[in-house]
Amino acid sequence: MPIAAAKQRILIAVLALAAGGPVTVERLIACLWGDEPPLTARNTLQNYVLRLRRTLQVDAEPVPLVSSVAGYRLDVRADAVDLNRFRSLVRSAAAAGEPESAAALLEEALELWRGEPLADVPSEVLHREVVPGLVEQRLAALEQRIDLDLDLGRHRELITELAALTTEHRLRERLWAQLMLALFRSGRAAEALDAYRRVRGALAEELGIDPGPELQRLHQAVLTNDPTLTITGPTPGPSWQRASAPRVVPRQLPPSSAHFVGRATQVRRLDAQWEAAAGAPLMVISAIGGTAGIGKTALALYWAHLHADQFPDGQLYVNLRGFDPTGAPLPPMTALRGFLTALGVPAQAMSADPDEQVSLYRSHLAGRRMLVVLDNARDAEQVRPLLPGAPGCLVLVTSRDQLAGLVALDGAVPLTLDLLTRDEAHDLLIRRLGRDRVAREQADVDELIEWCVRLPLALNIAARATLQVNRPLAGFLDELRDTHRRLDALSTGEAAADVRVVFSWSYRTLTPESARVFRLLGMYPGPDISLSAAAGLAGHDPDTTRHALDELSRAHLITEHSPGRYSLHDLLRAYAAEQAQVHDDDVERQAALRRVVDFYAHTADAAHRFLDPHRPPVLPLPAPAPGSRPHPLPDHAVALAWFDAEHACLLAAQHIATACGWHRAVWVLAWALDAFHHRRGHRHDQLAVWRAGLTAAEYLPDPTARARAHVFLGDACTNLGRHEEAIEHLHQALALAEHHPDLTAQARAQHSLALAWGQQGDDGRALLHAAHALPLYRALDNPVWEANALNLVGWYAARLGEYERAREHCQASLALRHRHHDPQGEANTLDSLGYIDHHTGHRDQAIVSYRQAVALYRDLGHTYSVADALDGLGHPHAALGQHDQARTVWREALELYRQQGRDQAVDRVLRQLEALDLSPPAER
Repeated sequence: MPIAAAKQRILIAVLALAAGGPVTVERLIACLWGDEPPLTARNTLQNYVLRLRRTLQVDAEPVPLVSSVAGYRLDVRADAVDLNRFRSLVRSAAAAGEPESAAALLEEALELWRGEPLADVPSEVLHREVVPGLVEQRLAALEQRIDLDLDLGRHRELITELAALTTEHRLRERLWAQLMLALFRSGRAAEALDAYRRVRGALAEELGIDPGPELQRLHQAVLTNDPTLTITGPTPGPSWQRASAPRVVPRQLPPSSAHFVGRATQVRRLDAQWEAAAGAPLMVISAIGGTAGIGKTALALYWAHLHADQFPDGQLYVNLRGFDPTGAPLPPMTALRGFLTALGVPAQAMSADPDEQVSLYRSHLAGRRMLVVLDNARDAEQVRPLLPGAPGCLVLVTSRDQLAGLVALDGAVPLTLDLLTRDEAHDLLIRRLGRDRVAREQADVDELIEWCVRLPLALNIAARATLQVNRPLAGFLDELRDTHRRLDALSTGEAAADVRVVFSWSYRTLTPESARVFRLLGMYPGPDISLSAAAGLAGHDPDTTRHALDELSRAHLITEHSPGRYSLHDLLRAYAAEQAQVHDDDVERQAALRRVVDFYAHTADAAHRFLDPHRPPVLPLPAPAPGSRPHPLPDHAVALAWFDAEHACLLAAQHIATACGWHRAVWVLAWALDAFHHRRGHRHDQLAVWRAGLTAAEYLPDPTARARAHVFLGDACTNLGRHEEAIEHLHQALALAEHHPDLTAQARAQHSLALAWGQQGDDGRALLHAAHALPLYRALDNPVWEANALNLVGWYAARLGEYERAREHCQASLALRHRHHDPQGEANTLDSLGYIDHHTGHRDQAIVSYRQAVALYRDLGHTYSVADALDGLGHPHAALGQHDQARTVWREALELYRQQGRDQAVDRVLRQLEALDLSPPAER
């Protein structure tokens, strides 16, 4: 179908070239607008995608343009794209056993070409980066087909075609060599020599060089009527090359590391990639990426040496110095000239024109089976001129950059290295320190692995430092434990063996804004960070922040471990924090921390209102700091999911607020986390945040904050079985609430005292406090809180055997719950009614009530209470002889109790299951 809009033609071209793989948004923007995209590029791209989807829509068929976390992808059959069909046919030709079949397949492949590639696609980026490679692929396939035709004796038919091709490509020596051979075999030796004179004149006129050694040898063979130029049967390799002298076989690989360990999965992936590519029409590219010091070069060289014998024509290696301390990456043409020299090309035969040098390089690699290792590449642009253009070669590229362009446009397969596993790190230290020493100092070895974050470079430096002076690991660990000395300890005085210096090579390549974001991330103590929180930390909008995070991710200075969430290991964090101390003043650092704390406090406050909508706020927060944008939360489910994702970060935010003396934020974070902690059973965290909350409350002018902090801290102590501490805090809360009249805190303290005494088994005293709480809640004119108190009275009345009083209070509570839409309270009351019904012989009704309670708790994500309700549900099942059902719910409750660390409940349920299994057959 015709696509009239130029931008849409660019869009579909880029997606089609990716051969079904995803193309990042950044790559699409670059291809659409070049180096200066508009500020609205992302939104405009989305509009282009929408329009293209409409264009591609056919009836009710699924639209083949799909989006994913990685970008956009064209989901079509491989053979629907001409380029894929071309490559498939060339691959089949390479695998064909008969020259006749191979030539026919290549001819079919070449017939797919119609004019210049991407002629109607107005993208400067594509024409600069992609078109030359596509043209080279076509010429390489054409030259392979001509070689086969020459070996099949079709020299006379080829002369006219080759004459036209050498006119079009005046400096392409391989085509001239094929023309000379066709003329010679046709009995026209004088014309073959004249062809040589013409190409020599063209090379001298335009490039100032002589023909290459292979063309010179062919000229000499024609002059001497060399019999090797005649057809002798299907011998591998072009006839004109078989007449040449033996080729230079470079062996440039540096030695492999003596301490290489692990990476078995990555080695297998490289093996599989190479094996699957047997007979491929193009070179195979593996892009090995990862952060500084992760072992990219070590893996590449280990695999290269392991498989060197599979590349009989040699191995080329160059360190491209993409992240070198000199700050000057090796120019790709300098590397290319080094490769040409290694391949035996004399300096005088090398053109001054970069394109001609690339063509000469690819001509020399044509027909060869070679390994090319491009180490420490800065970006795809540095790599592309060094890629072979013919089958049989494997390219290993290592880089701290993700090389997304090489993956999207050149077919590279990404292989990102992560930190070593604990076992791999352990094996590395055994190799460096010796098995006996590691066994003697095992505890210190384990700690060393943690402080070195399983980064190979750091582990090697640590091992070297302890070996040089034969110092115990324990002494070295003292330095690593000190945040300010950690990077000093991992320094050797050599740039390549100094963690701080090696990190600096990546840091120095960043744009100013990305470097600033990286520094700020070093001050942030959470285990990871979301895009929204990072935007708050940086004080930017999400789009600007995303660009910076994407750059950091491409540089492997941070990891996007799940969509929209980023992390960096502790050594990188220490380096980033050092840079923040150097480059950012105290005002800027404090402002960044304030923004991120405000982000968490305000978002948590909003999320808490979904989880507990009937609890009014106590301390209103001031407006967030400029640049801090709370994350929007539309409903209860999203709020709960946000708490789950951000829990550890919220604890970190409270630590920041505590350290900075931002007391109101400390208190509000404790308050906002309380309902979530209760639902998920995070009892120890609940205790910790309320201890911080109580300390902060001492600095706040509102006495209600202190009273309520004592209440919630008392609840946390109750949940952990700290009875005396709980009672003390609750009585302090009651005294404060009575001294500074606060009816809500009084009611809450009485309610919590009931729970505390109930947990101790003193149901009589618990009922007394519950009865005190009820009129206080009624006086507050809060129906939901009144329902809570009614249920509490009903529960403890039931525990004391006063079932009629209990049922009356619980049914009144349930009616209020329904009327005021309080699903959590409804679940609590249904759980109480289940208990009452079970103990009054109404077992079927008890099962109904418990099941309703479980369903509501599950909907609310209240896993802590799900366990208790399942525990209760098992009893009426068991009493009715429904042992399978009882066993099922008790086993689920047991697993939840174990997850929540509730040991007493675990023991109780185990006894219940044991009694159930031992019950007499008659009861079953």
